Amino acid sequence: MLPRIKINHVIASALIGVCVMLGGIQQAYAAEFNLRAVSNANESDEDYDGLMVFKDYVESHSNGKIGVDIYMGSQLCSNGVECLEALESGSIDIYISTSGGAASMFPYIQVLDLPYILPNDRVAETVFRTGDFTRALRQQILQDSGHSVRLMTIGNTGGWRNFANTKHTVKTPADLKGMKIRTIVADLPQQLVRAMGASPTPIPWGDLFTSLQTGVVDGSKNGITDIMGMKFTDAGLKYLTLDGHAYMAALWFMNNDVFEKMPKDLRKVVVDGFYNLQQATFASPKRKSIQAYKDFKKAGGEVYVPTPAEKAQFKEAAKPVYAWFEKNVKNGDKWYNLLNNAAIKAEKQVNADDAKDLK
Repeated sequence: MLPRIKINHVIASALIGVCVMLGGIQQAYAAEFNLRAVSNANESDEDYDGLMVFKDYVESHSNGKIGVDIYMGSQLCSNGVECLEALESGSIDIYISTSGGAASMFPYIQVLDLPYILPNDRVAETVFRTGDFTRALRQQILQDSGHSVRLMTIGNTGGWRNFANTKHTVKTPADLKGMKIRTIVADLPQQLVRAMGASPTPIPWGDLFTSLQTGVVDGSKNGITDIMGMKFTDAGLKYLTLDGHAYMAALWFMNNDVFEKMPKDLRKVVVDGFYNLQQATFASPKRKSIQAYKDFKKAGGEVYVPTPAEKAQFKEAAKPVYAWFEKNVKNGDKWYNLLNNAAIKAEKQVNADDAKDLK
């Protein structure tokens, strides 16, 4: 027979276990809606920062009526097409995708990769936060998905894409001529590299380090946090030009049936939650890039900022990409004009605000 004190300890432990189990059951029943949110990134990514802000806001402001479970990596699905199909079917409820990840299902989303339309963070954030561009995109995606996929907001996932290489400083498009630049397997980024006089070379992300190291490619187009997160400086990537050709937009989707089944007050909580998520993803890459740039320079990297005249040369060289988009993507001219006009309007607003603040 066990000593009495041990029996009491066993009983107490069992009771605690039962209480925890009952508490978990009670908590599960308390939430009227349990949302499964998926990002294929890891917990060091800004997507995770955004999801944590979303989870905290939605759960607290719904008084526990909405619960959010976060799944990072490939636990429930492993890529854009697979995850969006899971979202359509209701296997998951929330998913974040880059434009490249969603372009095979919604080709016009590639408009977000058109180079040099968004000149800086303030303009990009104004376009995605206050304008009607996101609403127009939402309505088109709803229509094309049979009202199963709802675009909730557009945030950021990694700052800006810039040209980086192993050879020399790039100040103008002429300096890229003849280089082999890594791209994803998508037409638009390959068109951009060709427009710059370089050779697009599709390489899987996981193979890029070795490809840089062995000279299979001479460069890539990435954000600084990705460059340093993958330690590409150890593979010889030393020259970074902040041309800012593409804002790394993050499209946050939700299963529309789940959203519409919520009462109006909870839908409002979810919409506000995505606003807070958006703000977190706007801020996170800026903070993380501070250390990343320090580490890049410490590793022997060189950062070059093009002058306004040099930046204009990049934009001029990119014009064939706009023509390709309008010709090859259905209603491409419509989506180009929507984004371009929104950017012009936002830039005017930013400039007007500056004029008031600088008095």
